[in-house]
Amino acid sequence: MDLKDIIVRKAEPDDKKYSKTITDEMESSANARGTGIAKRSPDYIEKKIDEEKAVIALTKDGKWVGFCYIETWTHNEYVANSGLIVAPEYRKGGVARKIKQTIFQLSRTKYPDAKIFGLTTGLAVMKINSELGYEPVTYSELTQDDDFWAGCKSCVNYDILMSKDRKNCLCTGMLYDPKDHYEPKETKEYFEKNKKGLERLLRFKQWKFLKPFMRKEKRITEVIL
Repeated sequence: MDLKDIIVRKAEPDDKKYSKTITDEMESSANARGTGIAKRSPDYIEKKIDEEKAVIALTKDGKWVGFCYIETWTHNEYVANSGLIVAPEYRKGGVARKIKQTIFQLSRTKYPDAKIFGLTTGLAVMKINSELGYEPVTYSELTQDDDFWAGCKSCVNYDILMSKDRKNCLCTGMLYDPKDHYEPKETKEYFEKNKKGLERLLRFKQWKFLKPFMRKEKRITEVIL
């Protein structure tokens, strides 16, 4: 696949025909990773397109490739670039990076004063975010809007999040603050220098948080048996 053959742009009303394909792939990908993301309906995706808060990637002949959308919280003080998804056959070719760059610029244009944040369990997404100027942060620096955290209810790790009083979970929080941030070159260099440590931290975090729930599940299974 040549990235030059992929068109990444702001989604338009006619793109709503891809909404079911997008939500199906979101769910399939979350199940495959075993981590989960907030589940969205085709209607929700179509609403984002109507609000001009979405970016889509397509081949030149109209085949769907990827998608991402904008959410706003705390009276537009915080913006999240959510639901990033790429069709399996187009992954690891630079599409996700191009989508993230495009949705980031759209967010900066629509909400120039907003803090842009994200939650991710993937090192690849952390790398892309670092290239844009995001920094790893604690959950306390993210929006505390209850509606945002309610979106995590469909995630398989929601019990872990709530057991930590919404202060930690398997996801890593990352934030771009337009009023106080390092330059993308600096955050990219930081990531490259520390990526092995970050990868070990993600694995440890997963083991640490999942272990109590694995024991609980085992006990329940033993009782049933």
